[in-house]
Formats: sequence, C-alpha cells, structure tokens
Amino acid sequence: MIVIGYRDDLDLALRRRGLTPFYIVPRPAVPPQGIDFTSVSDIENAHEILRAVLAARIEDVAGVLSCHEMGVFGAAYLRQQLNLPGNPDSKRVLHFRDKYLQKNSLPPHVRRAHCRYVPSGTTFEELATELGNPFVIKPANGGGSLRTTIVRSPEDYEQALNPFPDRSDVAVVAESFIDAPEIYVDGVWGDGGLRWWTLVGYHASPLSAAQGGIMAAYILDRRLHAALYEQAETLATDALKSLEAPDCVFHLEMFKEAEGLTFGECALRLPGGLSPRCNELTYGVNLFDIEISLALGEGVPPIEADPNPERFHAHILLRPSTNGTATQADFERAFQLDEISYPSTPDARVGPYGMVGYAIVSDADEATLQKKIEDIVRFNEVC
Repeated sequence: MIVIGYRDDLDLALRRRGLTPFYIVPRPAVPPQGIDFTSVSDIENAHEILRAVLAARIEDVAGVLSCHEMGVFGAAYLRQQLNLPGNPDSKRVLHFRDKYLQKNSLPPHVRRAHCRYVPSGTTFEELATELGNPFVIKPANGGGSLRTTIVRSPEDYEQALNPFPDRSDVAVVAESFIDAPEIYVDGVWGDGGLRWWTLVGYHASPLSAAQGGIMAAYILDRRLHAALYEQAETLATDALKSLEAPDCVFHLEMFKEAEGLTFGECALRLPGGLSPRCNELTYGVNLFDIEISLALGEGVPPIEADPNPERFHAHILLRPSTNGTATQADFERAFQLDEISYPSTPDARVGPYGMVGYAIVSDADEATLQKKIEDIVRFNEVC
C-alpha cells in the first residue's frame, strides 16, 4: 500500500491487514527506523509524488491512501495514473482541498463564511470592506488552525501574509469571521449518503489551542443533543451531496450560531489526532480499517454501532510541563485515565498544538466528562 504521509496508528492498521506500506513523506519528516519511505520536497506536488513512486519500482501495488489532507489530491492522481482502486477523480477531490472552490460550490441555503482569494496587491481596506472586520486569512488548501489568522488591522494583515512571500493568486483565501463555538463531524459516506457519523465538541476553540492553549475534544451524547445531531446530519448530507463526495471517510467542521449550524469546511480524510481512537473506543467503529477497505476497492464495509453507547470518550493533547518536572506517573496518580502517553524527557518531540503526549478519558455522563477534561487541562497548564 502506497501511503502519503505517516502516522503510527495507520501503520499498525495496515500491518494488521497484512499489507506492507510504502510511505511518501515531506522532508524533513523521517518515519521510525525500519519503515520503507521516500522523501519529497512538496507533499502536494503530484508530479513529484508520481516520480517518487515510479522510481521506487514497487511491485504488486494494492492501492494508495493519504493519512492527512495534504495528500488526498496526490492519492487520487496516483490511482488515476497507476489504475488503482478507490477514487481517482482529482478534480472532484480538489473541491475538498481548495476552500474557495468548496464554499462557492455549496447550494445557496447552506450557510457558510464568504470566501475569496487574496491575489497579490489586495489591500486590507478592500477585504475589510467586503468581508467585515475582523476577517480570517488562511491557505486556500487548508492546513488547520495552525495556519489560520484572525485579522483586525493592517499590521495583522501584513503579518498573516508573511508566510506566503511568493504566493500565487490562488494560494491564500480571506473569509468573513464567524464568532461561534466550533464542532465537527467524523463520518463515513457511501452510496450517496451517510453510512455512519458522530458529532464532537471542543473543550476550547482550535484557534485558541493553536495560540498556546490545550487541545481537547469529546464525543457529544446524541440523547442530550438530539436537535443538534439532526441539524448536523442535514448540513453534512447537503454539503457532501452538492460537492459530489465519493465513498470516503470524512471530517467536517461547523459552527454553532444562534441561527443554526454554519458550514466550516470538509475534508476527505481520516480525522486527525486521537479522534479515530475515541471513535473506536466509544462506538467500536475502526475508521482506519474503513479507509483501507476503500483504498483496496472493497467499498464501505457494513458498520454496526450503537448510536447511544454506554460511555463517551475524549482526548486531550498534553503540552510540555510548565516547570519541567511533571511525569506520566503524576497524571496517573491525579486522574482516572483510559489511556495516557506522556514522555517527560527534554528531547520529547513536540507535535501539532504543542503536543508531546496525550490522555484519553471517558464517562457515561457528558457533564462529568467535561469536568474531567477541565481538570486535566488545568493540571497540565500549571504542572
């Protein structure tokens, strides 16, 4: 199996299925020792990815998949060029990568931020007049909250564009700012409809986590949020149908405004971080196995999951210790945890959102689960 990007949990799932992965990773990323891989300078360059695969002279390729958003276009392109199973429609996939194309392809009744490209020479005043103040600057092809900036002044605007000195006219988008709590759907789409999905809430906004906060998310109890689940199902169905989504595992973000749910963005990829693990622990749904089945051309397998499970799970991305002395044992003594990994060595690798480790907790009661998250976050902030 050709895999664009690397993540440990997907690697384990592939090997459990008896598949040998060959990874294409962006430089300077280096998978663990013993992993077969090739580095490329630009993980989104389909030309370079195809060259890497052809040069590797891989025999008996079963399929290709991407473990993150940046590789979905290249994966579709490889399927097309190498006649592999799965979705080969790179044009369709592009509408799940480019935020301008995506938002402007939705039907009129789907609420979404106003989105436009930011060609070279576009002024702060022009965008503030069109979008309102504040507005948001982000890469057109996404990249998560870590690359999203709220702009309130010409100085903010200049700083937001600094990472894109030689940008093309379609590299960056500006969007109207939506000041509302964010939630997301992890789901499976097949045969033109939702085959399985769940709704997840954040402890704090991803933007605040990107700016030094602690990222945490928890699965929402359908019985407590029946109306919200109904709205989310309608929004997800309308969006995926209008964007002509192929059979896929998807991740869809939305905002809870007073008027109802507003579309954020949607990606044809596995959820990031510990979301797949929490989905498996809560519902018994293994999104890695479903993604692999799709890449092998087997279609969406039957999914049996109780919509009202006994316990709901949450994950917290733990940051380095503030005073440098906290250990995994400290967390284990202070809290009842389902899972934890917290390396306390000074050279521990720091990942997205400042993460060096994680904790997973669960409870049958959502309010109690939220309290557990708050206590662990507070402990991580001061320990």
